[in-house]
Amino acid sequence: MQHEKDISITTHDRLLRAWENSMELVRDFESYAKEITDDPKTADVFAKFAEDEGQHASRLREILHQYQN
Repeated sequence: MQHEKDISITTHDRLLRAWENSMELVRDFESYAKEITDDPKTADVFAKFAEDEGQHASRLREILHQYQN
């Protein structure tokens, strides 16, 4: 039973939050990859994570656009 003061989280809300979080992870992982100069393997792992997360963010953005139309 839903009360009139309850807050409803929609699918769009969840998509938007996931996309925003994903974009933040891209920025973080890119930053880590650039900052780590003493361990190329770890820097490469973060660079790959940034790339992977960028693909997630891109897909979430596509779904958001479809959802808005």
